[in-house]
Amino acid sequence: MSNRERLHAIMNYEKPDRMPAVHFGFTPEVVEKWVREGHVSKDILDLEEYSFEAEAILSEKLGFDFGWHANRITTTELFPFFEEKVVEHLDNGFDKYLNCDGVYVLQRTGAKSIPAEVDHLLTDRDSWEKHYLPRLTYTEERFSQAELEYAKTEQAKGRPIGLHCGSLCGRIRDYLGIVGLSYLMADDEELLEEMFRTVGDLCYQSVKRTLETGVQFDYAHFWEDVCYKNGPLLSPMMFEEYTAPYYKKITDLLYTHHIRIVSVDCDGLVDSLLPAWLENGVNTMFPIEVGTWDASISPWRAKYGKQVKGIGGMRKHLLSLDYAAIDEEIQRLKPMAEELGYIPCPDHRIPEDAKWEIVQYYCERVKDIV
Repeated sequence: MSNRERLHAIMNYEKPDRMPAVHFGFTPEVVEKWVREGHVSKDILDLEEYSFEAEAILSEKLGFDFGWHANRITTTELFPFFEEKVVEHLDNGFDKYLNCDGVYVLQRTGAKSIPAEVDHLLTDRDSWEKHYLPRLTYTEERFSQAELEYAKTEQAKGRPIGLHCGSLCGRIRDYLGIVGLSYLMADDEELLEEMFRTVGDLCYQSVKRTLETGVQFDYAHFWEDVCYKNGPLLSPMMFEEYTAPYYKKITDLLYTHHIRIVSVDCDGLVDSLLPAWLENGVNTMFPIEVGTWDASISPWRAKYGKQVKGIGGMRKHLLSLDYAAIDEEIQRLKPMAEELGYIPCPDHRIPEDAKWEIVQYYCERVKDIV
C-alpha cells in the first residue's frame, strides 16, 4: 500500500497493511540540536523553517511517512502581509515591533517564547477598511503555481496531499486580539459580522480556485487555534453563529470534489466546539493535544460515533524520555488505533528535548500498532 492508500483505508474504516508514521513538524531548536549531534547535515539549516523540503529530509532519516500539513496553493492570509519592523527599543532589553499581522508585540532578542501582544492595528471600522479589508480580498495573485506543482510531485510519490482552506475565526482573533474580539462582539456586532463574512468569502474563493485546477486532493484542512486548557476563547454559540455558514459552504464544495477527509487544527480543550464542526462538514480533529485535560478521541467516539475521526493524540513530550515510555504510550494508543478512523501523531511539533533514537523507535513501533 502507498501512504495515500493507507490514509484513505484507515479513514474509511478499512484495515491497512500497516499504520503510517505521521508527524506535525519539528521545532527549529530540535533541528539545530540534531545538527550539532551529527544526525543530519548542517545544510538543512539553510532551508526555510518548517519547509516541506526540510521535513522530507528529517522524515526519511527518522522513519516518518509523511506530515499532516496542507498546501497553501491559494493563500488565505493577509495579502500582502504588513512589513515587520521594530518601532521601539525598550530599556528592559525588549523590542516592540509590528508583526506581519499588524499586531504590536514585545520580544527579547534571542528569546524562544511566544511574543507578548501589547496592541493591535485593527481596532475599529476605520482601521478595518484602511488596513485589513484590502488585504483580505481575493485576487488571482494569491494563487501559486509553484505550490501546486509541488503538491502534484508529492502525490506522484504516493504521499497524500492536503488543501489548506484557511481560518474562519482564528485569524480574526489574531488581528483583533482576544480582548478586542470580545469587546467588538458587544460594541459593533455589525462590523464583526462583516469581518467573518469577508474572511469566509476569501477562504471559499481561494478553495474554489485551487479545486478548479483539477488536482484531486486527499484531504482538506482548516486552522483555528481558538481554545486553551479550559475550553474555547469564545462561546460555542458565538463560534457556531459566526463560522457555521462558511464552514458549510466550503465543506459542501469539498464534498462535491470527492474530498471526504476534512480536518481542523485546534489546540486546547476543543470538546464544546465539536458539534459546530461535525454538523458543518469537518470530521477530523487534529492534533488532539493531550495537555493537562487528557484529550483523546475515545470520549468523542463514545458521544458522536464514527462520524468523528482524528489525527494526533500522542504525547510529544515522551519523545524526550526512553524506550519504555514509548512502549507504554503505544499500548495506550493501540485500542483507539485498532478502531480505525484514527492515526496517532505527536500532538504538536517535535520539541527541542526530543531524542533522535527515541523518535526513530516511536516511528518503528507506531507502524505496527495495527
